[in-house]
Amino acid sequence: MKTTEMLETYPASMNVDRQLLAHVIDTVVACGQACTACADACLSEEMLADLRKCIRTNLDCADVCATTARVLSRHTGYDANITRAQLDACVTACRSCGDECERHAGMHEHCRVCAEACRECEEACAELLGTMA
Repeated sequence: MKTTEMLETYPASMNVDRQLLAHVIDTVVACGQACTACADACLSEEMLADLRKCIRTNLDCADVCATTARVLSRHTGYDANITRAQLDACVTACRSCGDECERHAGMHEHCRVCAEACRECEEACAELLGTMA
């Protein structure tokens, strides 16, 4: 995958496992995409009013995931405090979005898929956080 390939080209040392970092970046990108697609699918549902919170939570999570991927992709002048805070925000956003999508998963397959992506992302970010000093 290109994420791994790009991280392997970084000339300086990193204080994090590059394979794990690549996995987390790919996971947050996939989650952001799932959240964006779920929000759009919710907009096409007949019971749109019932999905307002889900749409909002999807869009917030997608934005947090996109930012997290960008922060995790930059290492020059690295600040672990910022990275930890961003990973914490991503865990929180994914937990919230996963919870909301699970409420609708029985009726909307896109919400089930999104909830699953959110849980995977929450877990990956928490794993990376656990390795940071």
